Amino acid sequence: MAKILVSLPDKVFSRMKALVPDRQRSRFISQLVEEALKQREEELFRLAREVEQDQTLREEQQAWDTTAADGVDNEPW
Repeated sequence: MAKILVSLPDKVFSRMKALVPDRQRSRFISQLVEEALKQREEELFRLAREVEQDQTLREEQQAWDTTAADGVDNEPW
C-alpha cells in the first residue's frame, strides 16, 4: 500500500473530521478516489467508442495511413 500526502481546503477537512471517524478516513478517501476513477474510465471508454464509430474520423485515418506510407520503401536501408 502506498502512502501519499494530500492537501485539502480547511473547510473540507473540518467537515470530513466531523463526519468520518479517525480510523476510517483512509478507507473513505480511497473509496472516493476509486469511484472517481471508475467514472473517468467509463467516460474515456464511451468517448473512445464514439471516435471508433465516427465515419469522418475513419476516413481521415485511412487518408493519413496512406499518406504516412508515401515514399517509404519496404527495402532495408
